[in-house]
Amino acid sequence: MNKIAIIIPSRLNAKRLPNKPLKLIKKREMILHVYDTAIKSQAGEVIVATPDEKIIEIVEKNGGKAVMTKKEHETGTDRIFEVFENSLKRNAEIIINLQGDMPNLDPMAITNLVDHMKQEKCDIGTLASQLEKEDLEDENVCKVVVREDLTKNNFSSALDFYRKSNSKNLDKNFVYHHIGIYGFTNEALIRYVGLKRSNLEIERKLEQMRALENNMKINVAYIDNSPLSVDTEEDLNKIKKIMESK
Repeated sequence: MNKIAIIIPSRLNAKRLPNKPLKLIKKREMILHVYDTAIKSQAGEVIVATPDEKIIEIVEKNGGKAVMTKKEHETGTDRIFEVFENSLKRNAEIIINLQGDMPNLDPMAITNLVDHMKQEKCDIGTLASQLEKEDLEDENVCKVVVREDLTKNNFSSALDFYRKSNSKNLDKNFVYHHIGIYGFTNEALIRYVGLKRSNLEIERKLEQMRALENNMKINVAYIDNSPLSVDTEEDLNKIKKIMESK
């Protein structure tokens, strides 16, 4: 078994920005920009996982592959797992959970993450970039604390993830802007979804805390650019300016 799957969880009922996947950027729906990024990485099979028929129609109309999932999933990873289990029959060695709201991610970031996961050095792999001063107190920006300087090391172990700063966080030297993409080994994904939602996961609204609280190893790699995660109308306007200027 050496199959690699890139699964993009996507839904229309986001609280802060409803119908987010269908918002147009350069006259093209956001979900299609993310799908194109995954395809350009040439890292593996690409599938959109969604409970919404409109998203499936858009993806399939443009030659992509989408799978209908249950509406009641509590997390994006649960939605990923449904596709992994039912459509892929658990036949994937590495599963990439690519968020559907990062339309300007560099495809090479996916490729590099997959390459690291192939080395079998961790349960879960993810990415981070430089944390700007203005983002320190921005609760829309997820931060990751790592063991070593990411700019000098290819990957480092994650120690903590948070949105809201506190004195404990600020004492850490190596804090970066977390990028919402995850690589799971087959075994790690199966184990992860079998765990109960953890206290910090629920409190911080960060799925990755479940893994850390259950002693799963998360490795973090550094990327030079900070792809914007679109959560609000303001974010959407920013990403439009960035992408439409190219």
